[in-house]
Amino acid sequence: MGSSSPTATPPRGSTSPLGSASNRNWWITTRRPSDLEDTHMRSYLKFLQITASLRTPSLVYIVTNEDRRPYRLFCSIIGSNKDDILILEEPDENIYLNIRHTKDFRFITLNVFSDTHSKVYLIRASDPLSRMTLVWEGESQVHCIVEHHHGRLYLFTDAAREGVCVNSHYLMQCDVESPGPKSWKNVFLEEPGIILEDVDFCNTHMVLILRQGRKLTLCSVNLPLPENIQVPAHLSDFHPLDLPLPDHVCQILSGPNYDYYSSTMRFTISSPVMPDAVVDYNLLNGKWQIVQQQNMLHERTKVLYGNAFASSAGKLSSDGADLSSEDLGDCDWNELSEYYACEYYDVPSKDGVLVPLTLVYSRKHKQEGNPGLLHGHGAYGEILDKRWRSELKSLLDRGWVIAYADVRGGGGYGKEWHRDGARTKKMNSIYDFVSCGEFLLEKGIIQENKLAGWGYSAGGLLVASAINTRPDLFRAAVLKVPFLDVCNTLLHPILPLTAIDYEEFGFPVDHEEFLSIKKYSPYDNIQKDVPYPAVFVTSSFNTRFGVWEAAKWVAKVRELTQYDPERPVILNLTTDVVEESKYLETKELATETAFLIKMVNNT
Repeated sequence: MGSSSPTATPPRGSTSPLGSASNRNWWITTRRPSDLEDTHMRSYLKFLQITASLRTPSLVYIVTNEDRRPYRLFCSIIGSNKDDILILEEPDENIYLNIRHTKDFRFITLNVFSDTHSKVYLIRASDPLSRMTLVWEGESQVHCIVEHHHGRLYLFTDAAREGVCVNSHYLMQCDVESPGPKSWKNVFLEEPGIILEDVDFCNTHMVLILRQGRKLTLCSVNLPLPENIQVPAHLSDFHPLDLPLPDHVCQILSGPNYDYYSSTMRFTISSPVMPDAVVDYNLLNGKWQIVQQQNMLHERTKVLYGNAFASSAGKLSSDGADLSSEDLGDCDWNELSEYYACEYYDVPSKDGVLVPLTLVYSRKHKQEGNPGLLHGHGAYGEILDKRWRSELKSLLDRGWVIAYADVRGGGGYGKEWHRDGARTKKMNSIYDFVSCGEFLLEKGIIQENKLAGWGYSAGGLLVASAINTRPDLFRAAVLKVPFLDVCNTLLHPILPLTAIDYEEFGFPVDHEEFLSIKKYSPYDNIQKDVPYPAVFVTSSFNTRFGVWEAAKWVAKVRELTQYDPERPVILNLTTDVVEESKYLETKELATETAFLIKMVNNT
């Protein structure tokens, strides 16, 4: 809900710099079981007795302890030579703190959360030493973010309603003069099949990102909401303005949008057949303009795909408040759909559940017997990264089909879709991925013995488990910093895991969950004396993902499976942090692509 939202420690398996809505919104995580105590309130009240008279400019911030747990809230008086004031300290290792400001900078919200409970407090930004107000409380492991607009608070959350779990996010509001956990009212009536992905605010509008099946829409609603409409109401009652989008949109991310008083808002629009486009929308009239986008060369020529944009970005008005309607004019989307096609299928899994499958291929190079690359992730409720990536162009222009399997455990289709691929149901993710691979071969979309798999982090777990289940299905695979030794890693909490890792993959101290983990753990299910596909495993000494996991898995595969020099199992350890060097990143991507072409095209 706006990029000013804080994020918790990224979960194991985060796949993009910005990530999905959950990466931009506040995620309340969990730890080991413990009762939440109100020690923070007692500490804060004592602090108020000493500092209630102070009303000077200040900086409010949070620090972490040696375990990187946010546990202390400080206030620094600007211009003072005195030590910063400790407002709150949480000694309980299960309790975390986080703060953010509302987009209009009028309030600071303090999030206090543990494995059993969560609370949100409101602090007036003009007087941070004044008494904070409890505005929301609920269960753990939910998204929760509070915004303010003209005397009303808005709460974007996926918390349970009256003890009943929900399948998606929803929006509530209450009066800022009388806030409280029981004061909230729903803004929109629930509509079947429509998922609220994200919300962003400015002074004149709220912008909603909605999903209906595979289709994403972006619409704006005028603020303040009409007084004559009683909430909750249907979205259509507020006369939303649909904002233009290209075809095949797979992700919409809200930009920084720092200027709260501007009616122009920025979003990043992603598609499997269009490089990411940074787009400015004028919410007053719905006009738009692409302000930044990568251009692509047409194969080996110097001709650019798509359209060139000669128009320059609009300029702020003299008061810096808004862009005029003339500054933002409609233009064509600079997409590549003339050259690359995008198709969608629903693939029945082992239990009959339909799994969304997305295909991208070159219109010019489509032919019988195409090789193919199947992507998957399926963890943490994260949306699979289906954005256009320039490194895949090399494969597409060689006739490859790029496929994306939205298996259970991932995001985009509600919380139930995530829960059906987590913990004791993790095997559903693997069955879904295998079913998508079988579908591609059975329908002749990809030629037999020319299917490769690709997975990053938790996606590496998915692909490796699929290989264990059906080693004959794949010709090659790329596993990037994969999570392979799940059972042993979860049994040793000394390793750099977060509580959300246990929530996602299971608590091995529970016998039933231990057996479930043992069933899908890639390291524990390698088949003996069976030919395996060629595998390229990359890992690093500089990430929190244990490099020993990749090394152990590779060694065991080499030891147990049938040896085939044409199907090598390669371990690539990069001692440098690839993400910090564009050259090293490009080199690694080129190596992976060369491996796939060598292993698959030579069959």
